[in-house]
Amino acid sequence: MRFALSFVIAATLASLAPVAVNAQQRPDEQNEVRRDLRSGAVRSLRDIERRVLPTKPGMQYLGPEYDPSAMVYRLKFIRDGRVMFVDVDAKTGQVLGESR
Repeated sequence: MRFALSFVIAATLASLAPVAVNAQQRPDEQNEVRRDLRSGAVRSLRDIERRVLPTKPGMQYLGPEYDPSAMVYRLKFIRDGRVMFVDVDAKTGQVLGESR
């Protein structure tokens, strides 16, 4: 019974992780990406996620960050307690690199 309860709690917390990460984004970061998106300078986050997420099976997606000066999305993933970052060119949608 304890194991089942622990599992339910862990699963619930894991499902909330993307919300927590996005809530921590700086308001000015959000304004920057909105401005760049409206001007057509960058692709939408949804488009970037549609391209990258399927390439990371078995990894839990924790959420994005946006660097307006570099025009790069950084997507954060975790698997087996190891965090991985995928940097994506916001203009082209090309993966620039991965780091652990």
